[in-house]
Amino acid sequence: MRLSTALIRTTINTTGLLAPGLAGRWALHLYRYPPVRVAVRPAEEPMMRRATRDRLTVAGKETVVYSWGDGRRPVLLTHGWLSRASRLAPLAEALLDAGYSPVTFDAPGCGESAGRETSILEYRELARRLHAQHGRFAAVVGHSVGGLSLFFALRDEVKAERLVSIAAPAEFDYLVDGFRASLGLSHRVVPRLRQGIERRLFPAEVDIWRRFSATHRPAELTLPMLLVHDEADDMIDIGQSRLVAAAYEGQARLLVTRGLGHRRIISDPAVLEAVVGFVSADDLG
Repeated sequence: MRLSTALIRTTINTTGLLAPGLAGRWALHLYRYPPVRVAVRPAEEPMMRRATRDRLTVAGKETVVYSWGDGRRPVLLTHGWLSRASRLAPLAEALLDAGYSPVTFDAPGCGESAGRETSILEYRELARRLHAQHGRFAAVVGHSVGGLSLFFALRDEVKAERLVSIAAPAEFDYLVDGFRASLGLSHRVVPRLRQGIERRLFPAEVDIWRRFSATHRPAELTLPMLLVHDEADDMIDIGQSRLVAAAYEGQARLLVTRGLGHRRIISDPAVLEAVVGFVSADDLG
């Protein structure tokens, strides 16, 4: 894996010196079609077997949806990039035990869903469709890119009482910066990569770098928010959640964890307790 990453980095960076357009297209292909599809972990299997499965077709791709409970007090869960719904099994179980009805999905290109790629637009469409089926959500909870997608969906047709964003970026272009850094690509490739994203992935959309960001038009979202982020997150810097907290001052609370990183944070018992406590705060009153 290290050798492959080094070869990719060297090839694209070298090409970027002579043919920046070609280097940008190669980078876009890697960004658009990641070669990884993670498997279900053994510890996740029991909860996933308890789920009721359904299928929704989004952008021509069959997507697998999972739900638990009796349908009352639905809570939408959204997983992160290159992840899958099963990673949220501990959270789904905690919410189910608290009397909620979790619903989640494998985004296109992830888990058991079809396709090779997905986008924030498809996350939004899935949230819309599930909102139409289940009604107003008691809460929406997203991890990483799944958290970012919820801000976008909530400014559209999706309604919820509360929002929980775990280790999520605030700015849409932070994803490009993170992708560049993960491969060690030269900064000279970034303009061509951004241009490719605009023209190839979102040709009908305008102003995507602002509109798809969590901090865009904060006055449009008035629901209470809990932000959870580890101080040493190695994928999404905690500064991203601080930007969201500042944009939604007075309605967003930031919970900072230590030693959980980007992935273990979504199954940590203390985090699960905090999330369920936040979601059920009105019920306890």
